[in-house]
Amino acid sequence: MTRILDIRFEHHLSPAIGIGEDSPRLSWRFEGDEPNWVQTVYHLEILRKGGSPEVFEVRSPQSVLVPWPTERLSSHTATVEAGLLQAEEWKASLIQPENSNADEPHRPVIFRDLITIQSPVRSGRLYISAQGVYEARINGQQVGDDVLAPGWTSYSHRLIYQTYDITELFNVDAPNDLVIHVGPGWFCGRLGFHGGRSSIYGERMGTIALLVLELENGDVLTTGTGEHWKCAFGAYLSAELYDGVVYDANKELSLKSTWESVRVRPAPQNLLSPSGPPIRRTQILAPISIFKSPSGKIVVDFGQNFVGWVLEDGEIATRPLRDVKACDTLTLSGNSITWEPKFTFHGFRYVQVDGYPGELSFDSIAGVVVGTDMHRIGYFSSSNNMLNKLHENVVWSMRGNFLSIPTDCPQRDERLGWTGDINIFAETANFLYDTTGFLNSWLEDLKCEQNNGIVPLVVPNIIDGFENEPHAVWGNVTVMLPWALFNATGDKSILSRQFNSMESWLQSIPRQSDQLWDYRAAWKLGDWLDPAAPKDDPGNATTDPDLVSDAFLVHITTLMATISAELGKRESHEMYKEASRNLHSAFSHKYITRAGRLASDTQTAFTLAISFGLFENSSQEEEARDRLELLIRSVSRFKIATGFAGTPYVGHALTKVGLSNIFYRMLLHRKNPSWLFPVSIGATTIWERWDSMLPNGKINPGEMTSFNHYALGSVASWMHRNIIGLRPLEDGWRVFAIEPIPGGGLTSAEGSFLSPYGDCRVRWAIADGTEPGIKVFSLFVVVPPNAKAEVKLPGTEGVIKVGSGKYDWTVSFVPEEWPPRAIFPPTMEPDDDLPEDTGL
Repeated sequence: MTRILDIRFEHHLSPAIGIGEDSPRLSWRFEGDEPNWVQTVYHLEILRKGGSPEVFEVRSPQSVLVPWPTERLSSHTATVEAGLLQAEEWKASLIQPENSNADEPHRPVIFRDLITIQSPVRSGRLYISAQGVYEARINGQQVGDDVLAPGWTSYSHRLIYQTYDITELFNVDAPNDLVIHVGPGWFCGRLGFHGGRSSIYGERMGTIALLVLELENGDVLTTGTGEHWKCAFGAYLSAELYDGVVYDANKELSLKSTWESVRVRPAPQNLLSPSGPPIRRTQILAPISIFKSPSGKIVVDFGQNFVGWVLEDGEIATRPLRDVKACDTLTLSGNSITWEPKFTFHGFRYVQVDGYPGELSFDSIAGVVVGTDMHRIGYFSSSNNMLNKLHENVVWSMRGNFLSIPTDCPQRDERLGWTGDINIFAETANFLYDTTGFLNSWLEDLKCEQNNGIVPLVVPNIIDGFENEPHAVWGNVTVMLPWALFNATGDKSILSRQFNSMESWLQSIPRQSDQLWDYRAAWKLGDWLDPAAPKDDPGNATTDPDLVSDAFLVHITTLMATISAELGKRESHEMYKEASRNLHSAFSHKYITRAGRLASDTQTAFTLAISFGLFENSSQEEEARDRLELLIRSVSRFKIATGFAGTPYVGHALTKVGLSNIFYRMLLHRKNPSWLFPVSIGATTIWERWDSMLPNGKINPGEMTSFNHYALGSVASWMHRNIIGLRPLEDGWRVFAIEPIPGGGLTSAEGSFLSPYGDCRVRWAIADGTEPGIKVFSLFVVVPPNAKAEVKLPGTEGVIKVGSGKYDWTVSFVPEEWPPRAIFPPTMEPDDDLPEDTGL
């Protein structure tokens, strides 16, 4: 039997309160295994508070992003509830400390008010934000379970507020204690490298809050922050995102403490409701060991880098943190307490504990994993445990770096929204988690931060020392990320909202007469962190950076033609289609020989040209195929030789030209540089560099060395698309492909993806056939109701088109010879590093 589940308003799961849309589109998923089930009609019953049900019947198979069928929502509605949609609804003021201590200008502050009510609360809401990061409590109980709220946005343009249900938190006929703790956070705390800057958005912390209480006696109490509130400084002496906190339990406040008047300011005019989930505690990790380092320090190992640094020579290695203390200091008052730091976060696996009173036990300390609480939707596993660990490392790096914004790393003096990192990782991210609201919010900031169309290297943009110049790959996120989100969700509104941003980016690119990049006088990021680049000059890659820039320019211009067509913009479609043709021709003239060789004879150059379809004919592509294979087998001998620009595409390029077996060999290579080298020496996240840790156990001497950087984990997209074989054919997964490509000695694999229509599942296994060299491939799939799939079995021609249901197939096929061999000179001893599953 088919049933409905996961009703969503825009991209918010029901029940949803405080959303920012007054006419939210509706979506629902199905669960069931009825063959070829398709929705033909849907019924909506909408009940407004105090009104009669409105019933709508619509004959349509649409179950994703269905238009809102009736009057717009007001600020309070059942099941789905809008937030404060107009600025004038904020009957509250911004409050700040009246007096700021010059010696401690960013010491966390506590704001407080007492409220007495004469009747039980029928319904209560708290709308709240801060200039800083806050935690609210009513009668000692935390409001909601968010941390580091309201998160980080481009505060000059957008300040997010949260809506909480506080119905159950009040006492009747007794003072109710409302307390808001505020720390500097991203608003006025230190941000950026080379010492960074403080007070980027303002000098003073503050908060704004509005309570709306509907009482059982029919009264409605509305009260907001204002001059009647008080403030004081408590046990937190300092709190910085980078450096940690200093907390003195002897300075805890009480009702009898001295509370001072507040400074009142007008409500910010840029308050907006969130489009994505908040930061929350998502997991608790127990230590796996506690030991003494060679210098006698007590070190706790949590077994997982859940936001990153490492052990070196038995001691905690802090050099990769650069100018970051990452130290929390707790002074006890003589009483037993359970304590965790507010207003900060760290990247770590190991913790050094100094001055603990007594013997530190496994029960004395726990690791709290925090991050934006997105819903996990994609899974992968196989018969190769090292591949499984690689995939798990990708997931952990994403968890550690999707914290309010998509950051580069979570531990050193950056933690910034580098545009290039998320651009190359987006497809992987969209498979693993529902990123829609999270990335939509970040794209809004990107639009706000564009300067004459130019996209800053980081969003929100807080760094000094970089010219306002366009950068290929990084700036291309304006076009490529909305397109990736559209493919994952089918939501055209993402494209329409970002279209002007896309066009302004393309218009900002300096051009030569052939309309390719004019990059002659500018520094180029290029194929950033190519493993052959010098340690202190990671942009000095082997691939011509102009070729990289121009290849991506052709690609995004072609995408713009497609996007324009999706949006019904005919003139724009024709314009970009013509521009794409001209750029293809210009690229070919500049970089491709008649035979199909490239001006840069590198993995990245051939990867991009094949992936983006830049060759003029099939004979050129065949030559490129052969040359790329030779570069991999003879020059790098299956080691990776790509940086940020080439890495996401090398597997897809090889598969496109029928060389998936070659990529399996690269994927399973275990010597540095490779994806499995870090796994082989115990990595639990993806590294920034291929050799962030050297084979001798020493940390890479380069100035940038992070052990938690998701970008090179973009290879997981190939694993999803080709090992388990899942990919969308129509935007939003209404029709999807199931085309697993067995190889690499794998005997089985399985995975799933929770699409907008429901759960898409694949499981396959290989057994020996009845004749030598023949294998039997068994495939089991699940297609969700209201969706369709096109199945391609190995060793067969054509596709099998199916509707919803569960299906099994078994076919015989002849696998490619495994493993493909590297090519060595006759005088050189072969060292193939044949892939093995080490049983991690």
